[in-house]
Amino acid sequence: MGAVSDVRHVLVLPDRDAAEEVAEALGERFGLDEEPRLVRDALAGEDDAEDAQWLVVLLDEAGRLDPAELDEFAGEWDGWREEP
Repeated sequence: MGAVSDVRHVLVLPDRDAAEEVAEALGERFGLDEEPRLVRDALAGEDDAEDAQWLVVLLDEAGRLDPAELDEFAGEWDGWREEP
């Protein structure tokens, strides 16, 4: 019996501009079915909005996105792919 996969990839970016650029470029580069979700991730103990990282969350139910390729892609914006 095949279960539906709940695969998510989380890319961590240094700022909102980078996250927005990555979200737009992901669709062009990887032909995504669904818009990536942007999430602000305040660093623990930090009140200053400038110290927030931004996350780009992608659903990949078909499991067709290569984690290494996503990591390299995020690196183009000084980001990385978070391991689950």
